[in-house]
Amino acid sequence: MSTTDIYRVFAERETRGVSPAYERLSRVVAGDPELLALLDTLPPAKRQPNLLFGVVRLRGGPVDDPAAFRAYVMGHWPDVAAQMRVRATQTNEAGRCAALLPVLAALPQPLALLEVGASAGLCLYPDRYAYRYGDRRIGDGEPLLDCDLTGAEPPERRPEVVWRAGLDLNPLDVTDPADVAWLEALIWPEHRHRRDRLRAAAAVAAADPPLLVRGDLVDDLPALAAQAPPGATLVVFHSSVLYQVPQPRRDAFTALVRTLPGHWIANEDPSVLPHADLPDPPTDGFHNVLALDGRPVAWTTGHGQSLTWFRGGRRAGGR
Repeated sequence: MSTTDIYRVFAERETRGVSPAYERLSRVVAGDPELLALLDTLPPAKRQPNLLFGVVRLRGGPVDDPAAFRAYVMGHWPDVAAQMRVRATQTNEAGRCAALLPVLAALPQPLALLEVGASAGLCLYPDRYAYRYGDRRIGDGEPLLDCDLTGAEPPERRPEVVWRAGLDLNPLDVTDPADVAWLEALIWPEHRHRRDRLRAAAAVAAADPPLLVRGDLVDDLPALAAQAPPGATLVVFHSSVLYQVPQPRRDAFTALVRTLPGHWIANEDPSVLPHADLPDPPTDGFHNVLALDGRPVAWTTGHGQSLTWFRGGRRAGGR
């Protein structure tokens, strides 16, 4: 897609009704030839709306007023561009664990979790967070993750996790204030509940840090997977990650992950990781597809707010 289309689609599919500020900014950028010309000087993977808006917020720029935002970007472009070149969108949304939990809880226990594109590893703690599906609460403590679950009963319990590891090109450290500041800048302006959730999840991770490895999702995945303890079910998973991976590497990854022991859980945009014969999504707006071992089982929303099982998709089977 052109840069214009990227921002227009972001406004219409992802932020409409979810983040009024980012919907306004996306439409402004999509219709501004000068801003688009600046963005087009960056590599294609670095032109993303979330990356631009996150960098502006990190550097103290305005995102509530489109005119002030435009003036800031135009006046500070060398700094904004430099930051966009060295950073990546690493939204570490712990709320996505609520979408993963029913599949994780149904797999043979205990689990060895390996997240690809782990950021700071906050999605590696599905056994530590509390969940609420309607009037059903599972577990205690913070953060409490709310999810609208349709088409299935909530799981009875949280999974048992005996090993957790993450692989990322640039892993973040929740004990580093600069890394936490970047994670917070990536949360959309109106979403105070997500900032509170991030801080609570970061406290969980800081108390028992996961193994985070700097590496590539193809070249370095087998060696890390081999460290999983025997007797545990290896689960390689990822959420909203593959859109940042060039298609040839994406294809190499999906071929590789199918050869590993255990299970593979993907929670990705169906335009990025396609599946045949998907049912219509339950509502308008942006949805990911939750898939187990390449088999699609449910629609999810981007931050774990809802999970809609396909007919016959509830059962977590083997390969």
